[in-house]
Amino acid sequence: MNKYMKEAFKEAKKAYEKLEVPVGAVIVKDGKIVARAHNLRESKNSSLAHAEILCIKKACKKFNTWRLEGMEMYVTLEPCPMCAGALIQSRLDKVYYGAIDSKNGAVSSVCEILKNNFTHKVEYEYLEDCPECSQIITDFFKQLRKQKKFNENNSYFA
Repeated sequence: MNKYMKEAFKEAKKAYEKLEVPVGAVIVKDGKIVARAHNLRESKNSSLAHAEILCIKKACKKFNTWRLEGMEMYVTLEPCPMCAGALIQSRLDKVYYGAIDSKNGAVSSVCEILKNNFTHKVEYEYLEDCPECSQIITDFFKQLRKQKKFNENNSYFA
């Protein structure tokens, strides 16, 4: 696992500790991490509080622009359609992800949004040497089921 994905994984661990789906992200510019975030959907009661979206918001605020050209994101889980769209709209150069999301992934799984011809092209790469990224998600949902917080509607805070 490279050093930036390790930092994204640290963010995923923070989410895990908060009983959030453990996804973390960092944005890198010129070899330095300029923003970091993790999922906060449950604690913020917002379907928009994905790690990628929060990370993009922080970078935009830091640089006082919505254009994040020259920057790359490392995220522990393949982005969903909303987040893949946000990558395009924020004009990030590239996204690296550490785990495939076979149910919601929009880069190489369920659909391939980043392959389409939009006004901006985001490169992408699945980093296969990051088994920890998928393992933490598997462990998280196993733990929830054991704690019987997972009801028949897949809502673990019911």
